[in-house]
Amino acid sequence: MLAPALLNAALATGMVNPEFPERDNEERPNIIFILTDDQRWDALGYAGNPVIHTPEMDKLANEGVNFSFGLVTSPICSASRASIFSGLYERTHKYTFGPNEIRKEFMNVSYPKLLNEAGYYTGFFGKFGVRYSDKSQLFDVIDDYDRNNRFNDYRGFFYKTIDNDTVHLTRYTGHQALEFLDKVPDDQPFCLSLSFSAPHAHDRAPLQYFWTDKSDHLYRDMDIPDPDIADDRYFYQQPEFVREGFNRVRWGWRYDTPEKYQHSMKGYYRMIYDIDLEIAKIRNKLKEKGLDNNTIIIFMGDNGYFTGERQLAGKWLMYDNSLRVPLIIYDPRVSSPEDNDVMALNIDIPATILDYAGIPVPESYHGRSLVSLVSGINATLQRDTVLIEHLWEFEHIPPSEGVRTNQWKYFRYVNDQSFEELYYLPDDPKEINNLSGYPQHQGTLIALRNKLNQMIIEYADP
Repeated sequence: MLAPALLNAALATGMVNPEFPERDNEERPNIIFILTDDQRWDALGYAGNPVIHTPEMDKLANEGVNFSFGLVTSPICSASRASIFSGLYERTHKYTFGPNEIRKEFMNVSYPKLLNEAGYYTGFFGKFGVRYSDKSQLFDVIDDYDRNNRFNDYRGFFYKTIDNDTVHLTRYTGHQALEFLDKVPDDQPFCLSLSFSAPHAHDRAPLQYFWTDKSDHLYRDMDIPDPDIADDRYFYQQPEFVREGFNRVRWGWRYDTPEKYQHSMKGYYRMIYDIDLEIAKIRNKLKEKGLDNNTIIIFMGDNGYFTGERQLAGKWLMYDNSLRVPLIIYDPRVSSPEDNDVMALNIDIPATILDYAGIPVPESYHGRSLVSLVSGINATLQRDTVLIEHLWEFEHIPPSEGVRTNQWKYFRYVNDQSFEELYYLPDDPKEINNLSGYPQHQGTLIALRNKLNQMIIEYADP
């Protein structure tokens, strides 16, 4: 229970939702945070995808709040996950792929650390995705694992065992979740973080995608529709350094023939269904233990994904294919929840989790709590512009940066800022018509360029 002075200060600064103020352990909600790897926003039946089979995710969205414009601020797993732990833009935490660890000062105010200090029983299973040598101190129980890159075949996903039976990583993570729920203390609320490696491709393997027998029956007697905006002209609109980079290389691994495309898309969808099956088991376990009426479930993808659009694969770029992800929050205590179309971000997740737990949100966080939007107290956030960026200096993936509003998208490439793109999203959601060269849009271009420059300074690594 929060000290009165601390609680009052938190309420005064808006850091704790007044709908759920000070609570004893038995009143504080349990929280399950589920993160998938490379699941784009429309790889979800609820989002209008007519092909994919995601009944449990759809049920979660039907019973909770679907944020139709869920976004990540950095479309790559390592930087996005660092932002989810720290509540910070990549510009500030500066963590991405490489040998260095995320700084301890950021992880000392991460959501699992603060939950643990406040009396929550915490667990983590799956892909941690961030180098941090003290990660075991963040959780009561942790098992960090990802695809096994020693193998260039199905064993990348099939190397863990349950009762001497080798199983897919998705099944293994779901099994660990059920064991965790069986062992949670009766006198503590819990927060369980599940980080699935699926539906990420196993890059080292020729077949790329591997799924379980449970989903193998899906999509057998059909062809997945061709990708959108996949004509040559959309590819050649890209700068040469994009056309020759990893987005194109991985397109060749997955989509450059009709046979590869069908295999990869069916595999991608089947791997998402495998996660769906584990979510069903987790929700059934909550009901079995009488925990379902006080357990909040947050579901999100770590970044978006190209599935052949512009003849590209992967993520990394500033198009909405890379940035938009599924984001669902289910709070069983809220009746008649309504979906929301605000820009809800990965950096909002830690503030939201802490708010649900009644823990003050650190002032260092750039994200905002989404609790009041789920409860219906508020319909929107006071947020007009989001910083979007991918700053990893890697020769095959050009770093880029930009800003996104509800109506406009502006971005440029860090190492050659002469390549600028500007899109009016209400009329051009596919981001086809680059308006940066049109005289009538120069005022908007300059304003958004200046806004980006301002945010770069504002959020620079202190």
